[in-house]
Formats: sequence, C-alpha cells, structure tokens
Amino acid sequence: MLDTTDSSIAEFQADIEKAIAAIETIILGKSNQIELAVCCLIARGHCLIEDLPGVGKTTLSQTIAQVFDLDFNRIQFTSDLLPADILGVSIFDPEQQVFKFHPGPVFAHFILADEINRATPKTQSALLEAMEEKQITVEGVTHRLEEPFFVIGTQNPLDQSGTFPLPESQLDRFMMKISLGYPDQAAERALLSGGNPREMMYRMQSAVGIGRFIEIQSAVDHVHCSEPLLSYVQQLIQATRNPGLFVYGLSPRAGLAVIQASRSWALMKGRSHVEPGDVQSVFGAIADHRLTPSEQHSRPTMDLVNDLIEQTPIP
Repeated sequence: MLDTTDSSIAEFQADIEKAIAAIETIILGKSNQIELAVCCLIARGHCLIEDLPGVGKTTLSQTIAQVFDLDFNRIQFTSDLLPADILGVSIFDPEQQVFKFHPGPVFAHFILADEINRATPKTQSALLEAMEEKQITVEGVTHRLEEPFFVIGTQNPLDQSGTFPLPESQLDRFMMKISLGYPDQAAERALLSGGNPREMMYRMQSAVGIGRFIEIQSAVDHVHCSEPLLSYVQQLIQATRNPGLFVYGLSPRAGLAVIQASRSWALMKGRSHVEPGDVQSVFGAIADHRLTPSEQHSRPTMDLVNDLIEQTPIP
C-alpha cells in the first residue's frame, strides 16, 4: 500500500521541487507555467501550450521528459501528416503470411504533438482515443499504451497562417492550457548571456526516476478532498454555465480535471488535503481553453474566469 503519511508527503514534495528546480535552469523566468505543466503531468492530464514560435514550447516539453526520465517522442504536425504516421500501420509479412502491426511514435511515455493545429482535423483526431483511454485501435485491433502516458500539444495562435482550429472534443482532452509568453528582461538577459538551453538540456541528468514518478502520480489519488471543497468546485463549475457569461459552461470532465489537478497542486505544496487556494491556482488553466465568452462580452476569457473566482464565496 502506498505510504501517504506526512513524512512521505514531504518526500514527494521534495522530489517534485527538485525536478522543478532542474527545469528552471533551462526555462528561465517561467516558474508558474513550469509548476502548472508539472502539476498537469503528475495529475495524469495532458497539457496544451499556445504561443508564438521561438518562446520555448518545445524546449520546455523536452526538458520535462528529461527530468522525469520518460521515453520521449516528438511528432511534428504538418498539413500532410496522416493518422497512420502517428498510430502505426499493419504491414503484410510474406514469410509468415500475416499482417504485423508496426507501432507509430504514439507508443512512448511522453508525446510532444508539435504545432498540432497545423495538421488537418482528421489527423488531429487520431490522438483522441489515445489521450482519453490510453489505447489506440487500428483496423479493429486495440493496442494498449504503456503507463505513464502524457501528451503536450503545442500550437501557434490561430491568426497565424496555415493553422486549423482544434475542435472542442480535442480541446477538452487537454487538462490544461498554458502560455509561456516573452521572458522578462532579467530572464532574457540571462538567456542571451548564457549557453544554448537546448545543449544544456541534452547534458542534464534526470532528477526523478520513472519508478518514483509513478509513485508520485499514485500519491495524488490519495490527497483528500473534503465535502465543502467539492461544493466549492461545484459552485465554480455551475457559475460558468451562466448563458450570459459563456456560450457553454464547463463539462463534468472539466470538473473532474479541477479536482485531480487540485490534488496534484496540494501534493506539490506538501499537503495531504486540498484547500480552496489549490483550486484557484489551477482553475484558470483548466477553464481558459474550454470556455468562449458570450457575444455581449468582449473581454478575454481569463479575465472573466478571474472575476468568477473572486465572486464565488469560499466555504
């Protein structure tokens, strides 16, 4: 049975902080985004990073995989990419007179779906089953994916040329969406005066082994959520379903994501129970890509979400 005493919680927290510190030596000045990405990873969710080219989306993904010692495959999404290029294909073996399945790059612990919105919707949807059920089906045969399984999707802003918007069903598979943005002046100066971050990343050692990482994921499931805390999450979810605020409110899947991510955040902060502050820390990253403001609102989604958090009473 997994040990979730206060001492073991502190050990889990120390390991997570060690991993985050290692990532921060490569990705400078983005502590909150790194924490959210790691929170999403240990909560068994998938993360979407939307930002301009060149701000570190791919480097962040590779660094996280390196720090946690996870098998990593990068899939570069392009307009001519086919589902078989992701999932794999069955090829006839003339010697044995049978079709043999040749696994695609989706068979890894950590998948970087790079510039996912440059592929056609048909190819984007090839990841749906893998992300939700940790399996794929090719020609009627189901193939299980090895745990842990995590997808980071990166996408460029939709106003850039050659992009296809992700459908709502695909967006809902991502637990969180984050944006890195430009570094502040101090971080950018350190970046310009230091070495190549990618070369530094290739040389770094893993901070947490895969066995320990799986233990951390399992510990998240044992973090306690009280009844008042569940009521608080329900109030937040229900508030998003106000038709005067958003076109559609958050789904039950989003509610489950809020609970699991809040558990993960609490563990990262060294607690065996969830507090309202944990919910508030992760709620924006979970809600932002799932909500569209109604026509009478011209403000950004995150501004409306932050208002909603401020107006919802804490139990």
